[in-house]
Amino acid sequence: MITMGKSRDKVTVQTPFGTLRLAKKDVGEFRKTVVELQRTTDALIRRDMGDWRRAWQLAINVENPNRRPLYDIYRDVDIDLHLSGCIQQREGFVLARSFKLTDENEEEDGEAVKYFNTAWFKQLMKYCLEANYWGHSLIELGDITTDINGRMTYDGVRLIPRKHVIPEYGRIITDLGQDWRCGLEYRKPPLSGWYIEAGQPESLGLYLKAATQTIPKKNALAFWDTFAEIFGMPLRIARTTTRDDKELAKMERMMSEMGTEGWGIFQEGTNIEVVESSKGDAFNVYDRRIDRANSELSKLVIGQTMTIEDGSSLSQSETHLKVFENIIESDCDTVRDIVNNQLLPIMVRHGFPLEGVRFDWDYSEDYTPEQQVAYERLVLDNFEVKPAYFEKKYNMPVGERRQQVPVLAPTDPDGGDEAPKGNKTPKSDKKKRQEQSERPFFD
Repeated sequence: MITMGKSRDKVTVQTPFGTLRLAKKDVGEFRKTVVELQRTTDALIRRDMGDWRRAWQLAINVENPNRRPLYDIYRDVDIDLHLSGCIQQREGFVLARSFKLTDENEEEDGEAVKYFNTAWFKQLMKYCLEANYWGHSLIELGDITTDINGRMTYDGVRLIPRKHVIPEYGRIITDLGQDWRCGLEYRKPPLSGWYIEAGQPESLGLYLKAATQTIPKKNALAFWDTFAEIFGMPLRIARTTTRDDKELAKMERMMSEMGTEGWGIFQEGTNIEVVESSKGDAFNVYDRRIDRANSELSKLVIGQTMTIEDGSSLSQSETHLKVFENIIESDCDTVRDIVNNQLLPIMVRHGFPLEGVRFDWDYSEDYTPEQQVAYERLVLDNFEVKPAYFEKKYNMPVGERRQQVPVLAPTDPDGGDEAPKGNKTPKSDKKKRQEQSERPFFD
C-alpha cells in the first residue's frame, strides 16, 4: 500500500520499501513508475475453467467492469505454442503487405509514404492487430522528433497497459483498483490528440474463446507428464529377508539414489525385480485431446486448419486458403480504417504535411511473378505503355517498341492460297528465298 503526504516543497511517499521524499515536479514520474511496478508483479498462478467463468462475469459487469482477472488468464493463453503460430501466420500476411498513400486525385504520393516506412508505424499496426485477440488496444504516440533526413516522425509508440484501461467508459486509471470514474478521459482533449484506439469498447477478443481450449490443453499436457513419470519408467522392487532397520534404511537409500544407474550393492539374499508397465493408451487419451485443442484453435484464429496443419487434398487446401484470405482482408480493412480515421487526422494536427492524403493497400505488388506477367501481357496487347514503366519496375533501359513483322503464309505459285502438296517446292519460291537471303541484314 502506498500513501502520500505533502509538505512545503516535498511530497512524502510511504511505500513497503521505506519513506521517499520527492520534489513536486517528480510526483508524476513516480506515479508512472508505480504503474510499471504493478505490471511486473502480476501473479502467475494456475487457472482453471472456474476462474475463466468468474473472470468473464467480472468483465461484463455494466456498472463496474473489471477485466484484470480475465487479462491474467489471457496471459496464459498468449503463451500457447500452437495458438502463437496461428497468430503469427495471420499477422504476418498483413504486416508484409505493401501499402501506398494517395492524394485527392488518387495519385500515389511517394513523399508521404516515407513518413510511414518507419519502425513506429509497423509497431502501431501490430498493436492494432493484437486487439483482435485481447479485445482492445490503446496506443500512445511518442514525442515528435526528426529522423536523419530531417523529416518529422514520432520517437515510438507505446501500448497503455490494458489493466489500466476501461474501454467501456473511455478512461485510464492510474492505479489498479481505482474506480473508473476517477480515471482520465482519453477520448477527449488533450489526451485524444495522442492516443489511437483499436478494437470495440465492449469486445473481449478471441482469447475469451481460445481459453476454453488452452486451459484443458495445458491440463492434458500436465497429466501426460504425470503419466510418463509414473508409468514411463519401469518399477524396481527390492526383496530382502533382513529385519535390521539400519540395513533396510541403507537399502532404501541405495534404491532412491540409483537413479538411471543399472547397478547397486546389496547384501546377500536381496532380489531386485524390474516390473514393466502395461499401460499403453496414453497416446490415444492425451495426444488426441491435444490435437483436438490445436485444431479448434486453428479454426478460431485462421478459420481453417490446412494452411498450418497437414492437408489431404489440393482442392480442400485451396478452399481453406480462400477462407484464410478473407480473414486477412478483414484485418487489412481494420488497419486501413484506423489509419485513415484516427492516425492521419492526428498527424495533420501535429504538423505533418499529410493534408488530403489517404492510406490504402497496394495490391498491384502482391501478385505472383506468373500473375504479373499475365497482367502485363494483357495490358500490352490492348494499350500503349510508356517505356518508363518497365525501366522503373525492372531497372533496365527500354527503347522504342519494336515493330512486329507479319509472317506470310506460303501461297500457290499459280495464284492460289494453298501451298503445293507433297515435299516438292516450286522453283519460283526457291528463287524468291534465294533473293531474300542475298539482301543485307541491316538495311
